[in-house]
Amino acid sequence: MSQFDYIARTQDGKRKEGSIDAKNINRASEKLSSQGLIVIKISEKDSSFDFMGPFLDRLSLKLEKLRTRIPLKTLVFFTRQLSTMFAAGLTIEKSFFFLSEEEKNKKFKKILTDVELNIKRGLQLSDCLEKHPGVFDNLYVSLVRAGEVSGQLSETLEELATYLESVDDTQRKVKSAMYYPTFILGFLVIMLFVTFTFIIPSFEGVYKSMDPSGEKGLPVYTEAMLWLGAKTKENLFAILTIFFSFSITLWLISLTDKGSLIKDSFFLKVPIFGKIIEQGALSKFNKTFGILIGAGVSVLDSMKLISKVVDNRVYEIAVNQSSKQIENGVTISQALKNTDKFPPIMIQLIKTGEETGEIDTLALRASEFYTKQVNAIVDRLTSLIEPVLIVVVGVVIGIIVVVTYLPIFDFGTTFMNQRG
Repeated sequence: MSQFDYIARTQDGKRKEGSIDAKNINRASEKLSSQGLIVIKISEKDSSFDFMGPFLDRLSLKLEKLRTRIPLKTLVFFTRQLSTMFAAGLTIEKSFFFLSEEEKNKKFKKILTDVELNIKRGLQLSDCLEKHPGVFDNLYVSLVRAGEVSGQLSETLEELATYLESVDDTQRKVKSAMYYPTFILGFLVIMLFVTFTFIIPSFEGVYKSMDPSGEKGLPVYTEAMLWLGAKTKENLFAILTIFFSFSITLWLISLTDKGSLIKDSFFLKVPIFGKIIEQGALSKFNKTFGILIGAGVSVLDSMKLISKVVDNRVYEIAVNQSSKQIENGVTISQALKNTDKFPPIMIQLIKTGEETGEIDTLALRASEFYTKQVNAIVDRLTSLIEPVLIVVVGVVIGIIVVVTYLPIFDFGTTFMNQRG
């Protein structure tokens, strides 16, 4: 007998969460249906070690996102269209029918069709979207749910579309700044790999033909390069296997609580890039907080959602710590200050918002400030990184050329002197 957690909805539309004992997941679903409940989500409780639960959840979500991955701009366009249709008075069912008919992305079309079918079965829109976490994250579902409760679904979706658009714009700028250095560094790694695996070992025969007796010998650095090239060629399969195994192991470790904390803490300390990550996390925190509070979501529920969407384990822990303090009566600004993870200017804005009753407006302004900071850093990085990388690539290629051809020049000079 296993235990299953479930989220369901009663016949009169009320949401219900709980646990149920059953032999398997199908039997659990049947039990709930026999009680007159419409099952939204059901999953088996993990009875293994504590760290395995979050790890398996993250792994499952990563795989789900890979399986159902769609471009963010597609989601933005869909959200804006849905908002417009609701504002025009179309029903949810008709809106999804039209959108699924027109959708060109096959993966997304399949998801929209499934959402439409679940709506016909009587589920609310937020519950239908919750069945597809790879596309609709916690923030998206929660804002839709808030819009349903407040009766302002069209306005909420429009604001959500604007938010996703800003996220897409920031991600595009960061990616564009990273494309060039990633390409150059990737090219450099491939070039070094090919050089040490295939090109350098071929020079060993050239050196021996020019100095058959071995009296003159080779410079130490050339000998070291030949040795490294020979070992690389001999152990090519082992090197590739170790590299890919190590990469996959690191990725799996990064999905655990401890691993993700170490990874995110490390990246936050990396010069320049750490600042981009920090400012991006602060922007996302404030933007999400402002939208949720403005949509009528409670502070504690907002903090719970922010911890899931902030995409950084360091700030996730800080948000959870703040949430516990707020629950015990501490003000939002003081709770954030106590974590030592949020800058004074942001805390001051939140404090002013608490005093004036405009915390959502000031949080959104803080988000705009940090978004501008990210854009400014990215622009400076783009202008600086190109010449630096050109110099790095030039130096590496120059060293390889000198180490490879200098012995040949030496042999040639010696031969000319002997003839003279």
